[in-house]
Amino acid sequence: MMVAGTVLVSDTAATRREAGDRSQLGRITVIVLAFALIVAMLLSMTTGASGASAWAVIGSWFGIMPEDSAQFLRDQAVIYNIRLPRMLLGVLIGAGLAVSGLLMQGLFRNPLADPGLVGVSSGSALGAIFIIVLGTTVFAPFTQALGIFALPIAAFGGGLLTTAILYRVATSGGQTAIATMLLAGIAIGALAGAVSGVLVYVATDAQLRDLTFWGLGSLAGATWIKIAAAGPIIAIALLVAAFLSKGLNALTLGEATAAHLGLQVQRFKILTIVSVAAATGASVAVSGGIGFVGIVVPHLLRLVIGPDHRYLLPATALLGASFLLMADAISRTIVSPAELPIGIVTAAFGGPFFLWILLRRRSAFAW
Repeated sequence: MMVAGTVLVSDTAATRREAGDRSQLGRITVIVLAFALIVAMLLSMTTGASGASAWAVIGSWFGIMPEDSAQFLRDQAVIYNIRLPRMLLGVLIGAGLAVSGLLMQGLFRNPLADPGLVGVSSGSALGAIFIIVLGTTVFAPFTQALGIFALPIAAFGGGLLTTAILYRVATSGGQTAIATMLLAGIAIGALAGAVSGVLVYVATDAQLRDLTFWGLGSLAGATWIKIAAAGPIIAIALLVAAFLSKGLNALTLGEATAAHLGLQVQRFKILTIVSVAAATGASVAVSGGIGFVGIVVPHLLRLVIGPDHRYLLPATALLGASFLLMADAISRTIVSPAELPIGIVTAAFGGPFFLWILLRRRSAFAW
């Protein structure tokens, strides 16, 4: 008995040491990623086909560089009107999509849960396409009443409805079936795609061209107006997500245990779903379909710092923002002076990573 008790105490001490090491690693990772995001933001500001010097503009903020030359005025216009809103939108959307993926994985306790894979992004896209195609006819009162907020709100509504249906179909008796969730996501995505196809069929040539580029995903159309429309929605969703880490940690032990720990499970689920729908919907509305950010970023960090959401949430937001800024820099420079849609770049990284996850966990999906 004494030997068994000694072994138990030794195991407990080892577990505590490991948890302490992971916590320290999590804090260090968050700090490193914060610096990495600053570097990525500077790179985004200084990269572009126009050749405008962001350093001259930044230097003028500190009174170092002159502001009266024609070259400076041109560079200033490029930086303020094109690169700065594009960089800020990239930070918001990257953080929003990555955190949405992490929230869904925590809520469903499933590593494959991602807004793009389970149909939430398709639902958001459908809401946005309704406004793009029918915003001046059928939904004219809606668009006139909400103005620039009509598109992100419609995308938010589509994402919220899709997530609610997905959760209702995949959950029975308080348990969410993994296979049912993925299959329901495929069905919902296919249905949303079918309705979107009908809308594309009736779209005008100009609308069809916009929809094609929008569907591939891009930050090229970033403006201060789009930031004003979608930015507050994404920012509020991220702010709410910051308070969900303890609840997500409790849910990893199971819903019954989480309830015994004092978590209001149903209220927590609704709050999480609304946050995911808001961040995903607003992001899709202004940037189109940018996939795989929500599954690549959380998994990379989970491999490094473990499953503690207290560190995973801020780290995911920081790395998601940096990842999208880097993908945007690649999309702008790899075929310069033309521009590759950013959704192609993220898919090129995310597709092989997703296959790697399936290969590592294929025994878990055996029927």
